[in-house]
Amino acid sequence: MQTDEIFQVAVAQLEQVRQEIAKVIVGQQDVVDGVLICLLAGGHVLLEGVPGLGKTTLLRTLARVLRLKYSRIQFTPDLMPADIVGSMILETDSNGSKSLRFQPGPVFANLVLADEINRATPKTQSALLEAMQERTVTSGTTTHELDAPFLVMATQNPIEMEGTYPLPEAQLDRFLMKILVNYPSRDDLNRIVERTIQQEDVHLEPIIGRDAILRLRAVCRQVLVAPHVQEFAVDLVMATQPGTARAHASSDKYIRYGSSPRGAQALVECGRVLALLHGRLHLSVDDIQTVAPSVLRHRIILNFDAHADGQTPESLLTEIIQSVTAAAR
Repeated sequence: MQTDEIFQVAVAQLEQVRQEIAKVIVGQQDVVDGVLICLLAGGHVLLEGVPGLGKTTLLRTLARVLRLKYSRIQFTPDLMPADIVGSMILETDSNGSKSLRFQPGPVFANLVLADEINRATPKTQSALLEAMQERTVTSGTTTHELDAPFLVMATQNPIEMEGTYPLPEAQLDRFLMKILVNYPSRDDLNRIVERTIQQEDVHLEPIIGRDAILRLRAVCRQVLVAPHVQEFAVDLVMATQPGTARAHASSDKYIRYGSSPRGAQALVECGRVLALLHGRLHLSVDDIQTVAPSVLRHRIILNFDAHADGQTPESLLTEIIQSVTAAAR
């Protein structure tokens, strides 16, 4: 197939996937696109929102549409690392001989839902985050590879913070995106209720499989990045870093630590997937602007003055993005 044909097939497949997911997930298109972007960019996603907004349903629906193996881990204070990655078990054969065998844990799936990740202890969180980073699990002297594609969608609630273990900033940086899941609009809520009272269950058609997803990833890497767009992504990240020559005034005043270089990489990688979702084979400044809040909100750490003045990562990023965009023009 020619490059143009491959590109057209990829765009059509992605649109089919989005339409199929829309049969179950009402509204929340930004959230759906964000999870798809992380899957195709090879990263992981952190979703934050109150209970009942469809976070679990989204990943389960995605697994059915993409024909991928799905698992769910409910994080609790007594969850142990072996409950996630697996453990060695002693087996006895028919002759009475004993041997050790590795029993894989729920992390051995393509789509892993880490529900309420901030309720588990740091030791257990680290076990999952190591698997996310290395794409491997080590048991004894044996290293087990995780199948590609591998996406962890972790959720945390902004309420009931008592008795939780918030993720350290260095571990938050492992997530490609942090997406805020908001309440549905009135129209969307009406449609949700209408679907609830329907007599028949929604039938989902599997659209693509594992091999097609890996091909889509390859197409995303072919999306062109012009020098001025790359410069915009770099300037955006540097504007969040206080004390540097290109820092924004608000960064110097309100940000203690800015985005790492991983933020600039994430802006470009996520932007390329978004460009493909919109039917383009080139990255634009608008793509970078669209993904910037989700890519950078968990990569900046505010100081005491920011909390005292009522500043949030969202308010600061809005100001910084507008400033860098104006300067680029």
